[in-house]
Amino acid sequence: MNNLWNILLSVLTLVAGGGWLFDRRRHRQEVESLRADNRQKDMNLSKMYVDEFKENIADPLRHEVRELRTEITHLRNAIQKINDCPHSDACPVYSELQKQQDRHAADPQ
Repeated sequence: MNNLWNILLSVLTLVAGGGWLFDRRRHRQEVESLRADNRQKDMNLSKMYVDEFKENIADPLRHEVRELRTEITHLRNAIQKINDCPHSDACPVYSELQKQQDRHAADPQ
């Protein structure tokens, strides 16, 4: 009789333990699934931040730099034509540019 109880107790332990193992495996799978979901959400959030950065900062700056380069090209062309101007000796713009150039040359930075 005592042996029968031991066998019954062993069977119950095995069944209960098997259920525990099954629950543990299921729980581990759920945790891995949640981790994968979180990684995907992090990737989506990162992509969203990059897209917003491009749209709100990088693209407008790129446009502004393009405009500045065009303006600088026009300014360089105008400055190069100063020497051809018959009024270059009395030109206030040319005088100011010369002063700035002299100050920049004298300022060792």
